[in-house]
Amino acid sequence: MSKYDASSIKVLKGLEGVRKRPAMYIAGTGTDGYHQLLTEILDNSVDEALAGYADTIKVTLHKDGSASVEDNGRGIPVDVMAGEGKPAVEVIYTELHAGGKFEEGAYKVSGGLHGVGASVVNALTDWMVVEVWRGGKHYRIEFARGEVKKPLEVVGKAPKGKTGTRVHFMPDATIFEEGLEFDYRRVRRRVREVSYLAGGLRIELADERSGKQEVFHDKGGVASFAKALAEGEDLLYDKPGRLSGQVDDVEVDVGFIHTKGYTTQLLSYANMIPTRDGGVHLSGFRGAYTRAMNQYAKKAGLQKNGQPKPSGDDLLEGLFAVISVKIPQPQFEGQTKGKLLNPEAERAVSSVVYEKLMDFLESNPRIAKTIYDKAQRAAQAREAARKARELVRRQNPLESDDLPGKLADCQTEEPDEAELFIVEGDSAGGSAKQGRDRRFQAILPLRGKILNVEKANLQKALKNNEVRAMIAAIGAGIQGTGDEAHFDVDSVRYHKIILMTDADVDGSHIRTLLLTFFYRFMRPIIDRGYLYIAQPPLYKLKVGRRSEYIFDDEALKAALKKVGDKKYEIQRFKGLGEMNPEQLWETTMNPETRVLKQVTIEDALYASEIFEDLMGADVQPRREFIEENAKFAELDV
Repeated sequence: MSKYDASSIKVLKGLEGVRKRPAMYIAGTGTDGYHQLLTEILDNSVDEALAGYADTIKVTLHKDGSASVEDNGRGIPVDVMAGEGKPAVEVIYTELHAGGKFEEGAYKVSGGLHGVGASVVNALTDWMVVEVWRGGKHYRIEFARGEVKKPLEVVGKAPKGKTGTRVHFMPDATIFEEGLEFDYRRVRRRVREVSYLAGGLRIELADERSGKQEVFHDKGGVASFAKALAEGEDLLYDKPGRLSGQVDDVEVDVGFIHTKGYTTQLLSYANMIPTRDGGVHLSGFRGAYTRAMNQYAKKAGLQKNGQPKPSGDDLLEGLFAVISVKIPQPQFEGQTKGKLLNPEAERAVSSVVYEKLMDFLESNPRIAKTIYDKAQRAAQAREAARKARELVRRQNPLESDDLPGKLADCQTEEPDEAELFIVEGDSAGGSAKQGRDRRFQAILPLRGKILNVEKANLQKALKNNEVRAMIAAIGAGIQGTGDEAHFDVDSVRYHKIILMTDADVDGSHIRTLLLTFFYRFMRPIIDRGYLYIAQPPLYKLKVGRRSEYIFDDEALKAALKKVGDKKYEIQRFKGLGEMNPEQLWETTMNPETRVLKQVTIEDALYASEIFEDLMGADVQPRREFIEENAKFAELDV
């Protein structure tokens, strides 16, 4: 029996706990956590701007893989802290829960990671250098893996009138996954949204690796942000609207614009931090927006007799909006601030949006009528879609033979156990049906390429046989405007929906079409983690009597190195149909041996932009994306 006494207890000193368990403090040790280091430092500079002490921030991605953020704020305090015996800047970067955000007089609102941002970033870096310009002096302190390497010292005089802070750091390669580096596009997106949300803040972004330099400075704030989100869409009117106000200590700022399309995009922020899971400010906006639109329509007599009354989702269809609140003591669900919880934020947003939107509608009656007429058309389309859904709605699990696509259902009726393979082509579908475990695996073969829903509205999508087959098989309906009103995710019949396509270019295209469909019309399936991509092998390597399945070219090179001078045979699988049922089961369908990739959405704005660029009607963004990413392509020739 092992000994268990006081000697068994380990106390992690300083920032050691952060290095031992980084996922408790940041979004893991993959690319999200890696980029969060830079985001946290940027957020600290943004807090200076929010407080009114900085108007310029410089973000630089350096050639050696490091990053730096410099602002022209007040400069982090350098005087010795009472009770600590150390300069404040040292305490901030070496102690958890230290910083100006805990003292209400320092920052009215802030977005840093609950006061642990600076020290957590320091703990997860190989090295960090902090420079401060304050009181006419230039200070410098150096850290290594969270500990002071070189104490604070004065290294010179500050240029006349210069104040601020510069933080330069290198993420620790022993903490994060191998091969990570800062992604310019990802950093650019955050810099761009911050410049809009701060309204007037100038942010200079430079990438020394490529020589790229950009300046983001837009005084239009959230209104300009909303219009930028709708770039490439046909607009109902040219000038975006803005709804701003304050209730008690909560500042509300909303920018919006309506498009002629079917997509709704609502982005929400609290103290400039993106709340990807929404929260009370988003629900407050939805409720107030719907109330104001209905109230105005009633006063203006816009509701047509005999026509279905627009629902909340109908009124939101085609709306692009940014909802931003600034609040002194934000309460979030989770350390990474996914969802805002403060009830006072909901009340403030509801009050400001209702009052200001009524003013906007009454001041712009022509625009108001255009918006409401569009909502009425959406209501008519929803009603038509409801009738169309009834046509394809599945009546009984045993009646699936009549469905387009010939669903071969599984025996279990427990969604947690059930898997649906959406398979490219009839021949592969036949092999999958023969090779599956029918107790829990259902097969839905698709014939040919499905409709590109990025270029289609809901009514057109519902006329497509393959789309109808998927809707009927999954059994939860379909989203009308990107919202859950007409889609019940709890009715999904399979909690693993697996896209199984060929490993060639055509297979990739079909997979992209399917992903576009799920993203636009069944997004909650992705949010719940129900959507997966199968990984069929590309090769079968046979050495003597031993066979091995190989999934990519790099793995093949490694395997051939091991083979050496021995004789071998390589079979390349161009399509799923080339595998017999036993091979398909063994390599791609057997839960014990298969590899699945779960589909997730880390950045909804980026995902939406990519789908629009690659699958939308406009050719130019697609050409630019291909030119920028051609070096990453694997050619199938």
